[in-house]
Amino acid sequence: MADASLILQVVENRGLVSDEQLRVVRQSLPKAGDDEVLEALFSKGYADRKAVVREVADEFAIDSVNLSEAPWPNNARELLEESLARRFQAFPLSGSRDRLRVAIADPLQELDTLSHLLGKQVEPVLALEEDVEIAIDASYINQSETASARLSKEESKLADEVSVAESGVEISTAMTGEDDAPIIRLVQVIISEAIRLRASDIHFEPLEARFRVRFRVDGKLQEVPNPPPQRLQLPVISRIKVMAKMSIAEKRLPQDGRIQVRVEGVEYDLRVSSLPTAYGESVVMRVLDKSSLMLGLPELGFLPDDQETYERMIAMPDGMLLVTGPTGSGKTTTLYSCLHFLNKPDRKIITVEDPIEYQMPGINQVPVKKEIGMSFAAALKAILRQAPNIIMVGEIRDLETADIAINASLTGHMVFSTLHTNDAPSAVTRLVDIGVKPYLVATSLRAALAQRLVRKICPACRERYEPSLREMHAIGLDAAGGRSVSFMRGAGCDECHGQGFKGRIGVFELFKVNEEVERLIYSNGTSAQLRSLARQLGMRSMREDGVRKVMAGMTTVEEVLSVTVDEPVLI
Repeated sequence: MADASLILQVVENRGLVSDEQLRVVRQSLPKAGDDEVLEALFSKGYADRKAVVREVADEFAIDSVNLSEAPWPNNARELLEESLARRFQAFPLSGSRDRLRVAIADPLQELDTLSHLLGKQVEPVLALEEDVEIAIDASYINQSETASARLSKEESKLADEVSVAESGVEISTAMTGEDDAPIIRLVQVIISEAIRLRASDIHFEPLEARFRVRFRVDGKLQEVPNPPPQRLQLPVISRIKVMAKMSIAEKRLPQDGRIQVRVEGVEYDLRVSSLPTAYGESVVMRVLDKSSLMLGLPELGFLPDDQETYERMIAMPDGMLLVTGPTGSGKTTTLYSCLHFLNKPDRKIITVEDPIEYQMPGINQVPVKKEIGMSFAAALKAILRQAPNIIMVGEIRDLETADIAINASLTGHMVFSTLHTNDAPSAVTRLVDIGVKPYLVATSLRAALAQRLVRKICPACRERYEPSLREMHAIGLDAAGGRSVSFMRGAGCDECHGQGFKGRIGVFELFKVNEEVERLIYSNGTSAQLRSLARQLGMRSMREDGVRKVMAGMTTVEEVLSVTVDEPVLI
């Protein structure tokens, strides 16, 4: 921002802090300069940075902007060259043939030279200094650089700017402060690169002889070719823990935290988990992209006939619907999509989650806090007194939670939840196993949806190919039948980073409960018996749903075979 003495003068003149607050700060810092006094006012909460920016902008008769909330242009490079943006610390917001609007941190910044170089009028807008720096760094990343090249560049800067001690303890002590720009930049680059590659997880893994960093992209882990050297393991992990508001002193127990970042103008939540291992702390950052909240059922992978059936099931006025599958199979995303579909002004929706992964407008979301006694069961009891129409329970883990959820479904509420089972009919036997009476399961359960995720063929490089006989036999086709199907695969391109896949969709198995199924549940039927009856009644297996998506050119045979079990395919 502008000179500290000038800002301090504006702060005093405009009454942004009281005389008493200013006196307290000056007495606590008797030999401090104006910049330290100003920073103390901010750190103590006496003055708000954004409010100060607005007042300083008003003092100089220019506009102000909050870059952390305002949209960023996608064509920053076309509006202003990177060298000029960094030289004048100016971030381009919009432009035309004869005018350029830029965000700056110093209202006294001399922009005549920039105007002369560009041959157009430059209109300044005041913003926070750190926001301007972040915007420039994020918008001028060279998209053609690989992760390896960018990490190598940051490591070179570290070597130039920081003399790193060989002792791990010394490194941790010297390089974890907020002002430690090289480590901060290195972590920012790793996070930005992971998001650019559409990674769902970032894994920092200390091994015996090296420090490994891996990204999970479309469900597959891939190692960063040139990760930080092992000597930077401690400072990198410490920096992440500081960002996630976790204790950097605690290295013996697992910890959880959360980070909010903004990359190229888009907000992301990172859910952080640390786990002590033999060679240091392993950290995993789950990237929560809020755009997945708005996915409709077709984007999840439902084909039109299945979508119509599923929409009818979730729109029922009461009962319970379960989504099943292993960890990472997209159960939570499916439930959020259901809530988004049902979220109307005339319905009250309450969720209880551990933790709240996405914040949805118009929905009451309750976090589980076991340390104070706020369990799923305790939250559910309180939720029922709030008169909701729809309840979403993050996961049914025990008998108490299951009993309350089922009782809620029997008293006029629609209840959504998840279970860890291999297929849809097994949801029934799982509930019975944890202690729910079969007659309660039979009368409350409306349907169970099992799912897995498969990678989608990249639309930019998809091409036809002739499958092998083994592939056709695996999905129940002979040579004659295979000739009538257009098999597709991805050749690999810049859009998908040479993988041939971009994004993921679900393969589903919808188990509906009718009178026949109810009688079998009531008589304590086994999972195999339930599955056999459901198949007779027309339930399509996950393998069959996957084959339909192969035949529609959405995914490949290998993807379907990798996530579904072998059973007869009845297409």
